[in-house]
Order: sequence, then structure tokens, then C-alpha cells
Amino acid sequence: MTAEPKKTDRYRETVFLPKTDFPMKAGLPQKEPELLKRWADMDLYKILRDSSKGREKFVLHDGPPYANGNIHIGHALNKVLKDLVVRSAQMAGKDANYVPGWDCHGLPIEWKIEEQYRAKGQNKDAIPINEFRKECREFATHWVNVQREEFKRLGVEGDWDNPYLTMNFKAEAIISRELQKFAGDGQLYRGSKPVMWSVVEKTALAEAEVEYADVEVDTIFVKFPVRNGDGAKVVIWTTTPWTIPGNRAISFSSRINYGLYEVTDAPEGNWTLKGEKLVVADKLADDVFKAGRIIANRVSDFKLAGVSCDHPLKSLGYDFTVPLLDGDHVTDDAGTGFVHTAPSHGADDYNVWVANQKALRDRGIETDVPTPVDENGFYTKDAPGFDGGRVIDHHGRWGDANKRVIESLKTAGMLLGHNRRTISYPHSWRSKKPIIFRNTPQWFISMDKQGLRDKALAAIEQTEFFPPAGKNRLRGMIESRPDWVISRQRAWGVPITVFVNKKSGEILNDIKVNARIFEAFCEHGADAWYEEGAAQKLLGNEYKADDFEQVKDILDVWFDSGSTHAFVLEERPDLKWPADVYLEGSDQHRGWFHSSLLESCGTRGRAPYDALITHGFTMAEDGRKMSKSLGNTVVPQEVIKNSGADILRLWVATVDYSDDQRIGNEILKTTTETYRKLRNTFRYMLGALEGYQKYEHLNYAKMPELERYILHKLAEVGAEVQAAYKVYDYKRAVATLTNFMNVELSAFYFDIRKDTLYCDPFSSDKRRATRTLMHELFHCLTTWWAPVLVFTMEEVWLSRYAGEGSSVHLMQFAQAPSDWRDEALAEKWALIRKVRASVTGALEIERANKVIGSALEAAPEVFVSSEDNALAAVQSIDFAEVCITSAIAVKAGEGPQAAFRLSEAKNIAVVPHKAEGQKCARSWKISKDIGSDKDFPDITARDAEAVREWQTRTGKTV
Repeated sequence: MTAEPKKTDRYRETVFLPKTDFPMKAGLPQKEPELLKRWADMDLYKILRDSSKGREKFVLHDGPPYANGNIHIGHALNKVLKDLVVRSAQMAGKDANYVPGWDCHGLPIEWKIEEQYRAKGQNKDAIPINEFRKECREFATHWVNVQREEFKRLGVEGDWDNPYLTMNFKAEAIISRELQKFAGDGQLYRGSKPVMWSVVEKTALAEAEVEYADVEVDTIFVKFPVRNGDGAKVVIWTTTPWTIPGNRAISFSSRINYGLYEVTDAPEGNWTLKGEKLVVADKLADDVFKAGRIIANRVSDFKLAGVSCDHPLKSLGYDFTVPLLDGDHVTDDAGTGFVHTAPSHGADDYNVWVANQKALRDRGIETDVPTPVDENGFYTKDAPGFDGGRVIDHHGRWGDANKRVIESLKTAGMLLGHNRRTISYPHSWRSKKPIIFRNTPQWFISMDKQGLRDKALAAIEQTEFFPPAGKNRLRGMIESRPDWVISRQRAWGVPITVFVNKKSGEILNDIKVNARIFEAFCEHGADAWYEEGAAQKLLGNEYKADDFEQVKDILDVWFDSGSTHAFVLEERPDLKWPADVYLEGSDQHRGWFHSSLLESCGTRGRAPYDALITHGFTMAEDGRKMSKSLGNTVVPQEVIKNSGADILRLWVATVDYSDDQRIGNEILKTTTETYRKLRNTFRYMLGALEGYQKYEHLNYAKMPELERYILHKLAEVGAEVQAAYKVYDYKRAVATLTNFMNVELSAFYFDIRKDTLYCDPFSSDKRRATRTLMHELFHCLTTWWAPVLVFTMEEVWLSRYAGEGSSVHLMQFAQAPSDWRDEALAEKWALIRKVRASVTGALEIERANKVIGSALEAAPEVFVSSEDNALAAVQSIDFAEVCITSAIAVKAGEGPQAAFRLSEAKNIAVVPHKAEGQKCARSWKISKDIGSDKDFPDITARDAEAVREWQTRTGKTV
């Protein structure tokens, strides 16, 4: 049926038009808060937990966001994805409890409180530490409460009344206990190593706290005189001139060919003069000489084993031997083939220095690692000649160190070349300021002493990755990472709760002391460590506080979050250890995924998760990074206010989250249009099901072929959707559902069955079959969509089942009975639809040419020439009904040459004709049997039967 009867039509009341109060306009910004209140009032979370008891547990452990500001679009993506994981597992029959959490310690919060002190002209260090920590705790609590409401507004279901916080007293106690496990088996040690240091924030940083940005730097080529080398000089290249005072060696590679070159020409006044002899890698010689503005000829090979040099700043007091060391990290891709080695300022430098310590001591070379730069970025006494020089200041600005070093090298005649170059340089991701590598005493967890690296690598092999590429990324990081520096020189965090014997330097490992620390933290939190007299109280009567150093450094916050599995998964009976899955952004391969893996493998020998899901970052619509200055940010709160959270959720479910995704006004418009079509489909179903009763249900065996075919397609869709949910492929699930609803239902089945639904006798089997199928569609589609469109599916559900305590979210995924699958029937209907497409194409042209107004005015002639059973298929059914025409003739043969043919179906020819007969006043079909019923001479016999039944049921007359 292509149009509704006119209001003046006598039969209008007898037509069973869809009726529903479900609005076409969503009004999500107003409706969603009402549903949130309903769920809160009925305590949906508790009902879910109670009804799930005894089922197999499924646990997604929440990676804690940082409690220091409103949520952004990345948070929204992350939390909605987690909700999709949990809800789909719950509706698949699991007990899927979601416990949200927050990361509450750390520098960003501490920094905010310090800013408040600075604004008042107060010195943070003059404030009692526990008073300062109290303000940090209050700050974090405020933002936890703000973010909690923002996450709930997204429709995320979870235990919001009982989240986990890393600053909870019990959590702090367990974090401390986890650290003591590392101390107890010797994995924790204090050492002096080069670490990434933020002068701005005055603390060591972990790799996860560092990001890289392009900066322009000074690069220099420096000459090191070879001892007993007949005037030869080894040339190094570096992008950090300020580290030259820390130089203690030169690294080379036995895999590289080196040559001795003599300068044959140089401009007047050049830093390198004619006759000088230089040693460089043969492959890089031309580049080096170009940088030094010289011409040089190769004299001979140069053997490096056992060679030593003088420091280029020997005249300033650097009077020590600079040995040449064979290092695996040396390449001839750039530079000179030699690597300036300053063990105070780099991991590779430090490692090659330590690896050669015994051999160096045997040669009488001092192997202590100096500390040329202090915590404020100034040179120390270990950098003679540069007193007062500063590498970087407390604002993150480069100081005068590079300039002073370069000038000193010029004066000493040891500079070969100097230029500027753009490189990728590490910055603190919090302050966005450059950092430095500097030698400083810190606390470390060994990667190798107890086999932590090997345990972590083995655990990675046992972990499932979505997408699979994450496995190689995490494995590469573990393979190459140095020991884990876990100490921070700050105040807001869990302290490193160890006592060190002042005489022996040994860590005190006493079960009773550790138990007292744990009990004190459970009662008072980590503040107990800083209370006056805490050391003696915690040590007890067995020890004297004066004999021990009480460590005051705090733990890296990644150790905090890496321990969440211990105080959440293991402590809560409604969860389990290990988790089924962790889900975070791809940056967490070096963050939470990484620290959780190391913490758990170090204390339990395996990962705290069975699978890792990784998502990319959210970019602006044009692919650029979001920036307030560019005006391209998308704020989730604004999207919710204007369009509703379900639009945001639908966007999340339609993107390939494993890669970087884009969002913006145009993309959201497309998402909204997709949503509108889906909503209208549900609205139509609700209208078609108005007043549906169980007695109308028609058994599958009695259903017409068309209904059985749609049930087959529904079963296929259900299997595909639930398989996609199982592997966290929400884009596939949504695409499958959307395509089915738009193509199979709205554009095909609903269009065909409108006439049956509106005009068949109320009790006819065909109409009952239509309504029965609608009922099955409703249950399947609402449950399959429920994890994505949490608000809309609840609204749809309540439009039919509005009873107290009713909710689609208490349902499980509808399952298609096995007898719905009928491959032979599907093959037959694929042929029918192929022929139907040709008929539809021909009639579209007739409509465009205004030959007909609707398909009901047509009675096309169809010719099928193939032997692929298409002819038999269409002849076995009421093909006019399927094509929504008043009549149709199907014949074997090629058809006239002028007939309509689709390019992809040349064997099907269609000749349009207008239907013969009169137009039914009720169904608008054109038929020759109008008048066959004397009581109703202006309608078809079918319509007369329907009207007669209507009169009997209602007691009315037309």
C-alpha cells in the first residue's frame, strides 16, 4: 500500500493503521535524565547483580582516569566502550559487574595545590606535609564526584556508589604491601642511574609520563685527542652539547669500518686545520667533513681495541682517561660512527659503562658515575669550569649551558662543526616542558634479578590482544625497557614504605614492621607515614629509629594504578582475579597495561588480565589534533546537551575504535540521521504491534514463506551480531543491525506487508504471521541494540512493557531458534529478490515519467530467460504482492528487445503495463473483482471479508 485512505473514506476506521505513543522526535536531552532517575529509583544496578548470582563472572577492570578536571571526548569514548563490553557480556548471560575507579595521587593534583599556595604568596614547603596532603585529597574528591556524574550521564552502568580510589586508606595499605613484596625478594633496590628528570616539576619521571615534541637544538662535532695516537683525534657528534662535561667514554661498534683521515684543505680561520688527523666511520666521512668545512684523504684503517682518548676539555680540569668501548647501540646511520658516552645522562651510555666496569678498573680507570647536573638544572662541582651554568630552568626554558660548552670547545680547539637541527625531544606530558636525563639516586625495581622481564614476556604470550598489533608493541617495550624507577620526590602519593639500615645500607625486611605499616595505613591512610614519631612507632620496640633511614620518596603513580588488581579484583567478592579484560587507549601499552603487567608478574608470576583491548585517539573532523586554539574541540557535555548521550554512544559504536577516530559537527549529523532512521523503524514496529496479544501468535510451520525467510535473515543477523559483541567488534554489530533494519525491514518486508497489516482481516493467518514476526523482531532488535542505545531501547521497551521494575537491561540477548535457519528458502528468496529488483527498477522509471503514481497502478509483464530456478521461484508465490503491484505476469523467455533490464540481471526483462480494473476504496489496489461482494461493491472481496469481521468485532457499521 503506497498511501493512507483519505479521512473522508467510509472505510477509514476499518483500516488497521499503526498506533503508538512512541514519539518520532527523540527529545533525548530531556528523556535521558528521566530514564536515569527511573533506573536509580528502581535500583537497576542491584537488580542486575542479584539476578546474575551464580552465573559465570565476567570482569572488565576499569583503568582509573585521573581525578583533576571535567571529562573530555577521549574519556567519553573510553567509558562508552567499557560499557559496551560489560553490557554485552551481561546480556550474553554472564555476571558482568563494572566497578569504576579513579587515580587520585600524583603530580597534577599536587601541582594545582601548589599553584594555590603560590597565588597566596605562601611557600608549600612551609606547610605541614599532612595538611598539604589533606588539601590534595579534598581536591581529588571534588573531581571524582564531578566526573562520576558526567560518566553516569553517558548511560554507563556500574557500582557508582562504591568505586575504587587509589587514595582510599585500604588501597594505600595494599599498595604499600605490594611494594614490600618486591623489597622482600630483593627486586627493589636503590641505585644511582640516569633518569628522566623534570626540572619544572622537580621529580623523576617514568617513560609513561613522557611525550615527544619537535624542537630545534644545537648539534656539535667534537674532537677527542687519541692518547699515543700520533695526533689523531676521534670525532663524535651530539645533539646535547651540555652533556660534554659528563663524558667519560666513547662508544664504537666492531661491526663498523673506521678510517684515519688527514685534512688536506680547510678555509682560513677554520676550527679544524690542514694536517689534522681525524678518525671517523668510513660510511659517514663525507658528511662529517662537509659539516667541518674540510677536505680530507683516507690514510689507513684505524684499529680501536684498547684505544683511549683525552677529554676535549682537559685544560679545564677534565684530566682523565676517556676509553673507547664496544657498544651494541652504535650505528653508522648518522653522526660519525662514534657515540659520545656520558653515563650520567643516558640509559645506553650508563649500560655500556656499567657493562665494562671491571675491565675499566683493571686499567686503572675510575668508574664512579658523576652527577654533573643538579635537580634544579644547574651544573655541580662534577662539571668543573661551568660553575653557575644552567641546562634548563624551572620554567622549562633552556639555559646557557650549551653556549658555554660550545665556546669552551672552540677555545680548546676541539670543535669540528656546529649547526642547528630539529629533533624529537622528550617532554613531560603534564607540564609540556622539556626534560633532561641526569644521574640521581632513585629506587628501582629490577627487570632481571628475579626474572621479571622473562615473566612479563611469557605473560604477554598468554594474553589475547584486540587488535593483535598491540602484542608486538607491548612485547617490544618490555624487551628493551630499563629497570623500573619507582621513586618520586614529591608529597602526594603512597610513600616508599621501607626503612634502610644506616650502617649496612640494607632494606629492613621484618614481617612485624610491615604488618604495623599495613594496619596503620588501613586506619589512617598513608598519612601515617608522615606523622610525628611515625618511624619509631612503626619500627616498634625491636629497633631504634636513629639506626634507620625512613625513606620519604613517594611511589610512581603508575605503581599505584599497576596495583589496582590487588586491592580491587582480589579484595571484592563480586569480582575475580585475573580480569577477563582491560580496555584503554593505545598509550597505555607504556602506561597502565605495562605497569599492571610488571606489578602482577613481579608478585604473582602472571598478568592480571586475560585480554587487552586498545583504542586510538579521537581527532577533529579534519584529522587534526583537537585544540582550543584551533576551535575544533568536541565537548561531550555539549553533544549530550544538544543531541543526547545515545547519539554519542552510537558514534562510538560505529567507528573503528582500534585506530584514531574523528568526530565533529558533520560526523555527528550523519550519526543523528542514522539514529533517526533506526528510531522510526522501532516506531513503526511499535505501531504495528499495538494491542498485540499472545493468542495472535502463529506457529512457525504455519507462517508464509516471506515471514520464514525474514526469520532466517533475523537468525543470521543475530548470530553475526552476537559473534561481533563477543570479540568487541561493535562497528560490525551496528553495521549488521543497521543494514538489516534499513534494507531487509524498512525497504523490503515492511513495505510488502503494509497491505496485509492494514487491510487483511484482523484474524487472518497472514496478518497474524506479520504481527508474530513483528513481535519476534521487537524482542531480538531491542535486546541486540540495548548495549549501544541504552536510553532509546529502554524507551522502546517501556512503550510495550511499562510495568514496575521492567527494563530491557534486565533481559538477555534474544536467541533465534535453530528451525528459523532455512538455507534452501534463503536461496530461493535471493532469486525472487533478484527478479523483484528488476521490476522495481522498471517501475521507478514509470513513476519518474508520471505514467503511474504508485506501483499499485502497475501490472508489469516479467520475462525470465535463465535456467537458475528464478522463474519457478517467482511463479510459486504471489509475486504481485512481493512487488507491491496490483497484478503481474511472469513468463519464460527473453522478452522484447525494448524491455527494461538491469545491467547486473540481463536475463530478466520487464515490460510495464497499467493495471486493469477498478481501484479498491479501502486498499487502493486496482482489481477486476471490485463489486464481487454485493454488500460492499466498491472494494475487493478480501477487503469485504475484513470489513465484515471488523463490524462483527466492534458492533459498528460502515
